[in-house]
Amino acid sequence: MARYTGAVCKLCRREGKKLFLKGERCTSSKCAIDRRSYAPGQHGQGRKKLTEYGLQLRAKQTARRYYGLNESQFHKYYTMAVRQAGVTGDNLLRICESRLDNIVYTLGWATSRAEARQLVTHGHFLVNGKRVDIPSYLCKAGDTVAIKKASLDSEKFKAILEKTGTIPAWLEAGEDYTAKVVALPERDQIEVPVEEHLIVEFYSR
Repeated sequence: MARYTGAVCKLCRREGKKLFLKGERCTSSKCAIDRRSYAPGQHGQGRKKLTEYGLQLRAKQTARRYYGLNESQFHKYYTMAVRQAGVTGDNLLRICESRLDNIVYTLGWATSRAEARQLVTHGHFLVNGKRVDIPSYLCKAGDTVAIKKASLDSEKFKAILEKTGTIPAWLEAGEDYTAKVVALPERDQIEVPVEEHLIVEFYSR
């Protein structure tokens, strides 16, 4: 499936907010949006008032880029969210959060979602004891995610796992680099910097 292979810092600058697409660089003084907070391109510094459609589009693009999804994937998740009971916007973000690559990143087992996607594709993780190499695999409440024991010996994982971070309440860390999905997250547990109702309005046009 096609992936964006350009400079990801341009995506943060285009949306005007940090999307944390480059791991540690995003929290350092080298972060592009801290150095140049305007949009890329020759007209990036020009002032432009967004229309209602523009606000909706930017919200959709922000969420899509935050999770590293292409348009067809994101629209597929929106369709799933509409069919579920509850608030469509909350359902959409909950589906995105339940992706295996996002859970790996949230647990601190990768420095970015792009790296998490690559590690999952290379088969470094188990879900309920079985190897899963599909980044878009949607985990459910009660699922157990673990790093393969053989992978723990690699220098890459040793470097990543030396760093510690905060794990949200909907995930529960276990022993030997295992974790359990206690429940799918509520909206106040999801930190994506977007107003999801604008995404729903965009697709409802």
